[in-house]
Amino acid sequence: MGQETWRLCSWNVNGIRSVFQKGFLESLERLSPDVLALQETKAHREQLPKELLEVPGYEVVFNSARKKGYSGTAIYTRKPPLHVRVGIGCPEHDGEGRVLTAEYPGFYLVGVYFPNAQDKLARLDYKIAFNDAVLEYAEGLRKNKAVVVCGDYNVAHKPIDLTHPAANAGNPGYSPQEREWMDKFLGAGYVDTFRMFEPGGGHYTWWSYRARAREKNVGWRIDYFCVGEESRGRVSRAWIEKDIMGSDHCPVVLEFVAEE
Repeated sequence: MGQETWRLCSWNVNGIRSVFQKGFLESLERLSPDVLALQETKAHREQLPKELLEVPGYEVVFNSARKKGYSGTAIYTRKPPLHVRVGIGCPEHDGEGRVLTAEYPGFYLVGVYFPNAQDKLARLDYKIAFNDAVLEYAEGLRKNKAVVVCGDYNVAHKPIDLTHPAANAGNPGYSPQEREWMDKFLGAGYVDTFRMFEPGGGHYTWWSYRARAREKNVGWRIDYFCVGEESRGRVSRAWIEKDIMGSDHCPVVLEFVAEE
């Protein structure tokens, strides 16, 4: 097989109809991904303008939540996938449109919108159950070929991954239980690819809309590209596109050798 390097992108758009009005197609052109995984699309296909469904050069797949205006994922792919799977085969988790998998000759790309634990950790138990189901699902795929798990994980793993760790201890996205699950996930043999290249702080993917947080770079790194340890050598670069606007998140990018 060849050694072609693909550009994979992931972005929580916080409403695809909203980001469309804020230059989404221009951002797509600038990113120029081979595959773009979106989270929190908040729309069904029939609610979208044709400009979002008929993008030249891309095939578009949606996994929308049953509840309109909520959650949802999508994939824009320039490379024709061998197969696309909607959900993970768990009825208790698939109703919110949180997972899309595109299979290519050399790997699976799994785009995931992990749940928010919510105020007072009201949804923490559901989140951990969902996360465990996704890990089990990824492990099943990993038996066949390389797996790339990307998306909004809704957790800052280490103190270095948010501006104010002490003030947020126990809060949604930085609770001990969520951070422990991330330890478990990486301990199962997955690599946080951004940290392969950047050990330092001050690098974030989400900023509150309040108090000019993005302008001040008061943020959290909660969007990731993770690959199986066995695929570490196929990662050539991973970075954050902090200057691409339109959402409270910015895109994250991985350059990955698609076939081996």
